[in-house]
Amino acid sequence: MTDGTADFKVPGLSETCHTWYKVIGDLTTSATPLIIIHGGPGACHEYLLPLMDLAPAIPLVFYDQIGNGQSTHLPDKAGDEEFWSVDLFKNELDNLISHLGLKQRSIDVYGHSWGGMLAAEWAATPASSANLRRLVISNSLASMNVWRDGITRLRKQLPEDVQEVLDRAEKKKDFESPEYEAAVEVFYKRHLSLARPWPAEEVQAALDWFSKDSTTYGTMYGPSELYISGSLRNWTSIPVLHNIKVPTLLLNGTQDEAQDVAMQPFFNLIEKVKWITLDNAAHFSHVDQRESYMKHLEAFLVA
Repeated sequence: MTDGTADFKVPGLSETCHTWYKVIGDLTTSATPLIIIHGGPGACHEYLLPLMDLAPAIPLVFYDQIGNGQSTHLPDKAGDEEFWSVDLFKNELDNLISHLGLKQRSIDVYGHSWGGMLAAEWAATPASSANLRRLVISNSLASMNVWRDGITRLRKQLPEDVQEVLDRAEKKKDFESPEYEAAVEVFYKRHLSLARPWPAEEVQAALDWFSKDSTTYGTMYGPSELYISGSLRNWTSIPVLHNIKVPTLLLNGTQDEAQDVAMQPFFNLIEKVKWITLDNAAHFSHVDQRESYMKHLEAFLVA
């Protein structure tokens, strides 16, 4: 295991940023490495560490995206929707791949949630993804419109008193009250992770990073999973999905906040695609059904 940082020059910033990464395994072998893109934005790599189950057969590259975790933080850019663009993170991924010397060899890419959104856009950009061998899009969404459809259905299944708290908070734009936080937790326990006791350490790791620095999540998504106010509010990958030509695996859970309606365009528009939905699993399917999840993931990557 090795870790390090890749210098990342961002237009408009006077100082060079740094992308922190961790490599599990040996990148010099003939085995195809898997680059792991975390969600959030801003959840950081820790909650995806169960993927270490795939080592040593598959070399793994974890990293924290700019603005988060052990990479460069930019709190003064909070609220700057123009700065926190999808292209920024696509460029960061390209930069990391080059830094690791992986531009001229086959790689696999895995993206979870927001990471799946980023992975899909990156994979649909031929200039960046020419050396992509396989793609995994896990617990993610093809557009915000289809995501909203799924979230709205799940929200209507919550107890009426919980829905009322959420409605009142959104009307007042008050997302910091204990009542709102408790109502959101009801949703999270149903659709973020089914692992008990709550919260699983992976869930807590992601939530902790949101509270430590909400710059990217708050700017790009919003105050919680249930209220989308950030720069991604009108995001869609649907027009470019036909550009993804590599074998692609889709994964989600039956109780996932990434409902089937959110994943369906991936299945409809990507040419070589397989879709697995895990029972008794929510958004953190890799935690809720870890053994089954890893079995499907490994079978796809080593085939």
